[in-house]
Amino acid sequence: MDKIIYKSIGIIYSAFDKPNGTPIQPTAAKGIKGTVEIFPGYVDGLKDLEKFSHIYLIFNFHLSKKSSLLVKPFMDTQAHGVFSTRASSRPNSIGLSIVELISIEKNILHISDVDIVNGTPLLDIKPYVPEFDRRETNKIGWLNKNVHKLSTSKDDGRFIK
Repeated sequence: MDKIIYKSIGIIYSAFDKPNGTPIQPTAAKGIKGTVEIFPGYVDGLKDLEKFSHIYLIFNFHLSKKSSLLVKPFMDTQAHGVFSTRASSRPNSIGLSIVELISIEKNILHISDVDIVNGTPLLDIKPYVPEFDRRETNKIGWLNKNVHKLSTSKDDGRFIK
């Protein structure tokens, strides 16, 4: 299988007009508001979503440059394999963020904790369910020595076209 084609189901809107300066994870974007516009053909799929407090947004890193298998992530000075990072420059430019769902008005989702660039194409939405998704971990790889940098780290543009 050589090609997989996805269609955008909506657009994510945020206060970030470019990657530079954008928080690098949703937990570092606490309280930052945004909206998601769902295209008319997908509105029926929103039924019952308002009953969840948090959702996964799966999106296209549409501004990312060509992928590299080795990347220097934002919180380290060493290169790592792209699959051990959350860098946007990936073989398939797919992003994932857990955001708080504040409300839904027709085809507009009001969200918080947004770490996504304005105008980003939305590919899918899934409900976040702690009993399904939360795991106790005992290893976080190279991030173990760098995770403390999260609150002060911002996108510096290294992965954009």
